[in-house]
Amino acid sequence: MIAHLKGILASTAADHAVIDVGGVGYLVGASARTLSALGEVGDTVTLHTEMLVAEDFIRLVGFATATERDWFRLLTGVQGVGARVALAILSALAPDDLTRAIAAQDKASVARANGVGPKLAERIVRELKDKVGGVAIGTGAAPAAPAGSATADALSALANLGFRPAEANAAVAAAEEELGPGATLDALVRLALRKAAK
Repeated sequence: MIAHLKGILASTAADHAVIDVGGVGYLVGASARTLSALGEVGDTVTLHTEMLVAEDFIRLVGFATATERDWFRLLTGVQGVGARVALAILSALAPDDLTRAIAAQDKASVARANGVGPKLAERIVRELKDKVGGVAIGTGAAPAAPAGSATADALSALANLGFRPAEANAAVAAAEEELGPGATLDALVRLALRKAAK
């Protein structure tokens, strides 16, 4: 899993950038918001990334902030929302605006994104309503799961087992709530798997 890239911005296009890391150019899909935050070609940049793997492709998607990446994971956990639609939503709405739209059940704001019709917008706000608490509101910061923490490792473990981000987030959060803050990684993963299987 590639968690982030730090390198030279080699080029940008409408929907992606190429980041040169030690002579290797990584093509990274991104939202318009992230692309505009990168700066000029030749600048040193850091992108938080998500690796998408399917039978016929491997693709990297990059984000200017960890919060935007967390929103991408939540959005792609909704049925009917693929990477392209999630990036369109993140291009149209900043993470804080998206948080407010979901909390207020504001389907119209979500439907402003390219490729999002009224029915899909309604599904997104309905399914994510209870998960908005998993993304920090108004701070631009990531949820309380620092890299290397048992929570982050448990989320990674469930993702590697094929769970969608939204399912993994919900299961790990439920396990944490039951076990308390000092839970070991092993206990967290075991209980999260039981929660996810229900």
